[in-house]
Amino acid sequence: MSSPHPSLDLTLDGGALTARLVDFPSVSGDEQALADAVESALRAYPHLAVDRHGNNIVARTNLGRAERVLLAGHLDTVPIADNLPSRVEGDLLYGCGTSDMKSGVAVQLRLAASLTEPNRDLTYVFYDCEEIEASRNGLGHLAKEHPDWLAGDFAVLMEPSDAVVEGGCQGTLRAQIRLTGTRAHSARSWLGDNAIHHAAEVLGRLAAYQPQRVEIDGLEYREGLNAVRIDGGVAGNVIPDECVVTVNFRYAPNRSLQNAEAHVREVFAGYEVTVTDHAPGALPGLAQPAAQAFLAATGGQARAKFGWTDVARFSGLGVPAVNYGPGDPNLAHKREEHCSLSAIAECEERLRAWLG
Repeated sequence: MSSPHPSLDLTLDGGALTARLVDFPSVSGDEQALADAVESALRAYPHLAVDRHGNNIVARTNLGRAERVLLAGHLDTVPIADNLPSRVEGDLLYGCGTSDMKSGVAVQLRLAASLTEPNRDLTYVFYDCEEIEASRNGLGHLAKEHPDWLAGDFAVLMEPSDAVVEGGCQGTLRAQIRLTGTRAHSARSWLGDNAIHHAAEVLGRLAAYQPQRVEIDGLEYREGLNAVRIDGGVAGNVIPDECVVTVNFRYAPNRSLQNAEAHVREVFAGYEVTVTDHAPGALPGLAQPAAQAFLAATGGQARAKFGWTDVARFSGLGVPAVNYGPGDPNLAHKREEHCSLSAIAECEERLRAWLG
């Protein structure tokens, strides 16, 4: 009986290989068939040492080069939206995961198969469960269980970036500001103390807040502190005795976890502040020799990454990282998700010039 998912042919051109990957359904948590195919394809190349942990595949060259570069990409996609199988219309390849990020994974696989004598040692990382809760993230599992597999001097996360280098990423912190009062009947409001009204000063501090702009490695990161939710109220005839304002602090990657938290507590001094979620940023590391060569090979331009990505996991291991992939981030997760075939080829050509 033939397999519903034949083996991957890594000699296909980048667009055709992307289509092949897209046609392996791999919604988060269901990546095994694709992980099996990736592992099998990579093991066919004797210049690669291949390891596996769960549905996470790591392939490495061991040539004794002076630098080691990591190329990483996730195998999973968001749920399919009637956009499989893939289809080609002119220069555009349509299908679930084309942009985010099987086009980037295809580039990785083609380089892994063909760069037998790269100018730097290379580590290729393919991981699962990026699109869901952080506790299941395959790169996080590798960082915890096999950090030595992720050792290197510089990393490129093949997330969609329109083939523009996006350095590092912002950190993100969410916190709750809890305000208290005294409950009473709204007909006798003078007997109570309205907790929602106390939110006015908190919102006033946010409105007056002046976010910083921070330059790191020539990239400007813009910070922001904003209210993202307000919870309060008991009933239509009750003065509420509690109100909670949730804030989100997006901060430049030169701040530590401790510094970011201390800053938020300083802004809301005098209030009860509870941090509910916190993920550190990642420094871009563009001053590294490998990064300078990478920038030159990709056009010499870079911009700061606004948002959080898995480059932070590399940063936590002491590996500076950037985001760079052929997909358009604005098309990620859309029903009409697609990627330009020429962008896939151009991305591969640039990386090959850097590493070949």
